Amino acid sequence: MYRLNFIRQRLAEYEPESYTPGPHTRQAAVAVILRTQPAGEEILFIKRAEKKGDPWSGHMAFPGGHLDPVDDDLQAAAMRETLEEIGLNLDQAAYLGAIDQHRAMPRGRTLDMIIAPHVFELGGDPQFTTNYEVDEVVWAPLAPLVRGDFHDTETKPLAGQPTVFNGYRLERGHFVWGLTYRMLNAFFSTLNPEWQPPPEL
Repeated sequence: MYRLNFIRQRLAEYEPESYTPGPHTRQAAVAVILRTQPAGEEILFIKRAEKKGDPWSGHMAFPGGHLDPVDDDLQAAAMRETLEEIGLNLDQAAYLGAIDQHRAMPRGRTLDMIIAPHVFELGGDPQFTTNYEVDEVVWAPLAPLVRGDFHDTETKPLAGQPTVFNGYRLERGHFVWGLTYRMLNAFFSTLNPEWQPPPEL
């Protein structure tokens, strides 16, 4: 079901939900990047660099960042940030559409910030040049994520207390959780309204 021709069709028909930003709302966008390989579709993640004071320091994420005055819109912001972070020019990629926007809630705190995911289809096997914000670029197979094969938990501190978080464990131990986990599940729900996230462990 989750082949790229199906994904293209679903996103072409989808009307994403969006928030109306207030005068102080920070806006950001991320690129959900897909490609086809002999074994099936893959999705791209980055591992963010460790940075003191960054609520997403060291997290697995999609490439992206804040809307800047130079950006025409949030799609443009996702494309510019992807080029800056991993050296990937999405001008040559196929734009498939947007999915629902999300509010940022690092460690349970709701910020006046919205994140807009935009989906792209990439051909070939590009080389990446990461900047200081990114430690690693990781491709992951899409089908096992959708099936919940990679579902796992990890204990992290929240308000000084150890808290169990659900997420997806990728190869080499990378753990996708938090905002990126929510966006990934929203992407799967967009493609198939009957899809359900794995039961919490």
